[in-house]
Amino acid sequence: MKTRRRSLRKSPQTPAATGSEMFHCSDCGESFTKSHHLKDHKRIHTGKKPLYCRQCGKSFTCQSHLQQHERVHTGEKPFLCTQCGKSFTCQSNLQRHERIHTGEKPHHCSECGKSFTLQSNLRRHQRIHTGEKPYHCGQCGKRFTCQHTLHQHLRIHTGEKPYLCAQCGKSFSVQSTLLQHERIHTGEKPYHCGQCGKSFTQPWTLQRHERMHTGQKPYYCGQCEKSFTCQSNLQQHLRNHKRIHTGKKPLYCRQCGKSFTCQSHLQQHERVHTGEKPFLCTQCGKSFTCQSNLQRHERIHTGEKPHHCSECGKSFTLQSNLRRHQRIHTGEKPYHCGQCGKRFTCQHTLHQHLRIHTGEKPYLCAQCGKSFSVQSTLLQHERIHTGEKPYHCGQCGKSFTQPWTLQRHECIHTGQKPYYCGQCEKSFTCQGNLQQHLRSHTREKPYHCGLCGKSFSIRSNLQQHLRIHIKSEPRHFQQPRKQKPSVSIYLGFQKPGFSFT
Repeated sequence: MKTRRRSLRKSPQTPAATGSEMFHCSDCGESFTKSHHLKDHKRIHTGKKPLYCRQCGKSFTCQSHLQQHERVHTGEKPFLCTQCGKSFTCQSNLQRHERIHTGEKPHHCSECGKSFTLQSNLRRHQRIHTGEKPYHCGQCGKRFTCQHTLHQHLRIHTGEKPYLCAQCGKSFSVQSTLLQHERIHTGEKPYHCGQCGKSFTQPWTLQRHERMHTGQKPYYCGQCEKSFTCQSNLQQHLRNHKRIHTGKKPLYCRQCGKSFTCQSHLQQHERVHTGEKPFLCTQCGKSFTCQSNLQRHERIHTGEKPHHCSECGKSFTLQSNLRRHQRIHTGEKPYHCGQCGKRFTCQHTLHQHLRIHTGEKPYLCAQCGKSFSVQSTLLQHERIHTGEKPYHCGQCGKSFTQPWTLQRHECIHTGQKPYYCGQCEKSFTCQGNLQQHLRSHTREKPYHCGLCGKSFSIRSNLQQHLRIHIKSEPRHFQQPRKQKPSVSIYLGFQKPGFSFT
């Protein structure tokens, strides 16, 4: 045995080069090319940790682990990324970081094909398919797919928030939440979309955004087969699954009694009563009750329109606007008025139309007291008092009170005419002009004079015609000069949804 030890010290450390045998672990059978590697490995089985940190007393099985740990105290980060200059305490962390720049994801899921930069992330992901949750909380029994999430969860019970922001002093229970928070102070957005160039503070926010371009919805509900772009939406759907299908809404607002299926919707609603708007736009200072509204608003500043029409190529900031637009091409009008039978492409327009029949005008101007049936019309009216013109043309700098007025104006610069006549293929810059043109084919004249019965296809022509009657009236039938005569008294019929007042 003594001779064997001497031969290990004197012989070269690479048995492959000399033809000598490998060094095998008698406990698990793992093989090593160097004797000191086997020696370090055996400490895993014995639990022996003979190397101690002089700063904190923590013990380690091998020298390399001790050296890596000591850099926590010294602050030394000798491994530098050549792409962004970020430094790391160990080489393996640098290698993992470099995959952010290269986009390399070498670990693939055999179930859904999703790729990952780290094998540990792949193992954690595979538990979504298997349903395995091996880590459980001893206090509440909740189970988790990974140990790290369990440790974070335990801080809910202990109230521990060990991660402190050096800028504002706010503390966090999770380190990643601190890093995300610090970007509010620094303004850093290191994750960029390759399609539209938009930047994000977190990698998963970028991944969720990229699905807008691809249309991918990788998270499926096993009960109703509904799919989602992100896991959090699926989890929320699963929690409220029974309530969605049964219609049960067990959560009530204490102020107005309105009911909701989930807590987050109730919290968002309660801000209507409290006036709280915690989500702030850094560009213009406008605040919102929920984060999704802020994200939609930010597209006004960035000009981002990620949803594209496959028919005409027009882009939209919201997917709901794209769906509504596509009905122009399909001709679909699924919403109809029960009183007059008129049909509409979206439910919101139907609700507005119904107020013509009821006469309801719930939106009141605080400046002059004038009321409106449509909220957008009130907002447009209020800009008369404020003089605000928030929508600017990037070509000539002209400002507008409404976004669609800007869009119509931009067609002057681009020459775009997206509205086509199906009969003669003539094109128009706005839908109103197309509708007016279509009457030249149908011979429809919906505007009638109540005095002589003459009909017109255009409202402005009727208004011009009415002036003939006003001028030809006997003096004693005319109203005093100071009072403006009401045009509506001469109208026998009006186009549905139209009012001169």
